[in-house]
Amino acid sequence: MSTKKQKKTKKVIIDCMDCKSQSDCCKFGAWIDLEEAKKVISLGIKGDFFHLEKDKDFPSGYKVGTSYEDEKCGFLDSDGLCRIHKVDYTFKPETCKEFPYENNRIAPIAKVLCTLHKSRLKKNKSKRNKK
Repeated sequence: MSTKKQKKTKKVIIDCMDCKSQSDCCKFGAWIDLEEAKKVISLGIKGDFFHLEKDKDFPSGYKVGTSYEDEKCGFLDSDGLCRIHKVDYTFKPETCKEFPYENNRIAPIAKVLCTLHKSRLKKNKSKRNKK
Protein backbone atom coordinates (compact mmCIF):
# COMPACT_ATOMS: atom_id res chain seq x y z
CA MET A 1 0.00 0.00 0.00
CA SER A 2 1.40 3.35 -1.00
CA THR A 3 1.56 6.13 1.57
CA LYS A 4 2.26 8.84 -0.99
CA LYS A 5 -0.30 11.60 -1.13
CA GLN A 6 -1.71 12.07 -4.58
CA LYS A 7 -1.57 15.61 -5.88
CA LYS A 8 -5.07 16.91 -6.55
CA THR A 9 -5.43 19.07 -9.59
CA LYS A 10 -7.86 21.94 -9.54
CA LYS A 11 -10.51 21.66 -12.25
CA VAL A 12 -10.06 24.48 -14.74
CA ILE A 13 -13.30 26.07 -15.88
CA ILE A 14 -13.28 27.41 -19.43
CA ASP A 15 -16.37 29.24 -20.70
CA CYS A 16 -16.13 29.42 -24.49
CA MET A 17 -18.75 32.17 -24.52
CA ASP A 18 -16.08 34.45 -22.97
CA CYS A 19 -13.76 33.86 -25.93
CA LYS A 20 -13.47 36.72 -28.42
CA SER A 21 -12.04 34.44 -31.13
CA GLN A 22 -14.09 31.26 -30.84
CA SER A 23 -12.76 29.66 -34.00
CA ASP A 24 -9.13 29.63 -32.78
CA CYS A 25 -9.70 26.10 -31.49
CA CYS A 26 -10.62 24.99 -35.04
CA LYS A 27 -7.28 26.01 -36.58
CA PHE A 28 -6.20 22.39 -37.03
CA GLY A 29 -9.54 20.58 -37.24
CA ALA A 30 -10.47 17.69 -34.98
CA TRP A 31 -10.70 13.93 -34.83
CA ILE A 32 -14.31 12.77 -34.70
CA ASP A 33 -16.10 9.45 -34.58
CA LEU A 34 -16.94 7.92 -37.96
CA GLU A 35 -20.65 7.61 -37.06
CA GLU A 36 -20.80 11.33 -36.25
CA ALA A 37 -19.20 12.06 -39.63
CA LYS A 38 -21.86 9.97 -41.37
CA LYS A 39 -24.60 12.03 -39.67
CA VAL A 40 -22.93 15.28 -40.77
CA ILE A 41 -22.66 13.96 -44.35
CA SER A 42 -26.37 13.06 -44.30
CA LEU A 43 -27.16 16.73 -43.59
CA GLY A 44 -25.36 17.78 -46.77
CA ILE A 45 -23.21 20.34 -44.99
CA LYS A 46 -20.32 21.71 -47.06
CA GLY A 47 -17.02 20.35 -45.75
CA ASP A 48 -14.75 17.33 -46.00
CA PHE A 49 -13.40 14.51 -43.85
CA PHE A 50 -9.88 13.10 -44.10
CA HIS A 51 -7.69 10.30 -42.75
CA LEU A 52 -10.01 7.46 -41.76
CA GLU A 53 -8.18 5.51 -39.04
CA LYS A 54 -8.92 2.72 -36.58
CA ASP A 55 -9.04 4.01 -33.01
CA LYS A 56 -10.47 2.05 -30.09
CA ASP A 57 -10.98 5.26 -28.10
CA PHE A 58 -13.86 6.26 -30.41
CA PRO A 59 -17.30 4.61 -30.02
CA SER A 60 -17.39 3.19 -33.56
CA GLY A 61 -13.74 2.10 -33.42
CA TYR A 62 -12.87 4.57 -36.20
CA LYS A 63 -12.04 8.25 -36.36
CA VAL A 64 -11.84 10.77 -39.18
CA GLY A 65 -10.23 14.21 -39.32
CA THR A 66 -12.02 17.41 -40.21
CA SER A 67 -8.91 18.89 -41.79
CA TYR A 68 -6.11 17.92 -44.11
CA GLU A 69 -2.88 17.77 -42.11
CA ASP A 70 -2.47 21.02 -40.15
CA GLU A 71 -5.02 23.09 -42.04
CA LYS A 72 -8.11 24.66 -40.50
CA CYS A 73 -11.27 22.63 -40.02
CA GLY A 74 -13.07 21.99 -43.31
CA PHE A 75 -16.38 22.94 -41.67
CA LEU A 76 -15.41 26.51 -40.79
CA ASP A 77 -17.42 29.07 -42.71
CA SER A 78 -15.88 32.27 -44.10
CA ASP A 79 -17.22 34.09 -41.00
CA GLY A 80 -15.17 31.77 -38.76
CA LEU A 81 -18.20 29.88 -37.44
CA CYS A 82 -18.91 26.15 -37.62
CA ARG A 83 -21.27 25.13 -40.43
CA ILE A 84 -22.38 22.06 -38.45
CA HIS A 85 -23.20 24.17 -35.41
CA LYS A 86 -25.16 26.62 -37.58
CA VAL A 87 -27.36 23.84 -38.99
CA ASP A 88 -27.97 21.84 -35.81
CA TYR A 89 -25.85 21.89 -32.64
CA THR A 90 -26.90 18.33 -31.81
CA PHE A 91 -24.87 17.09 -34.81
CA LYS A 92 -21.74 18.94 -33.74
CA PRO A 93 -19.09 16.27 -32.95
CA GLU A 94 -18.54 15.47 -29.27
CA THR A 95 -14.80 16.23 -29.45
CA CYS A 96 -15.69 19.71 -30.71
CA LYS A 97 -18.32 20.26 -28.02
CA GLU A 98 -15.95 19.11 -25.28
CA PHE A 99 -12.84 21.05 -26.34
CA PRO A 100 -10.62 22.21 -24.62
CA TYR A 101 -11.24 19.09 -22.54
CA GLU A 102 -10.21 15.55 -23.41
CA ASN A 103 -11.17 12.75 -21.02
CA ASN A 104 -12.32 15.38 -18.47
CA ARG A 105 -8.92 17.12 -18.41
CA ILE A 106 -7.51 20.05 -20.32
CA ALA A 107 -6.25 18.63 -23.61
CA PRO A 108 -2.51 18.98 -24.28
CA ILE A 109 -3.24 20.84 -27.54
CA ALA A 110 -5.26 23.45 -25.59
CA LYS A 111 -1.97 25.25 -24.86
CA VAL A 112 -1.75 25.92 -28.59
CA LEU A 113 -5.38 26.32 -29.66
CA CYS A 114 -7.46 27.60 -26.75
CA THR A 115 -7.21 31.38 -26.44
CA LEU A 116 -8.71 31.44 -22.93
CA HIS A 117 -6.45 28.65 -21.65
CA LYS A 118 -3.34 30.31 -23.12
CA SER A 119 -4.22 33.63 -21.47
CA ARG A 120 -4.66 31.88 -18.10
CA LEU A 121 -1.29 30.17 -18.49
CA LYS A 122 0.37 33.53 -19.22
CA LYS A 123 -1.29 35.16 -16.18
CA ASN A 124 -0.21 32.30 -13.91
CA LYS A 125 3.34 32.43 -15.26
CA SER A 126 3.62 36.18 -14.73
CA LYS A 127 2.28 35.78 -11.16
CA ARG A 128 4.93 33.13 -10.43
CA ASN A 129 7.67 35.30 -11.91
CA LYS A 130 6.69 38.26 -9.69
CA LYS A 131 7.04 36.19 -6.51
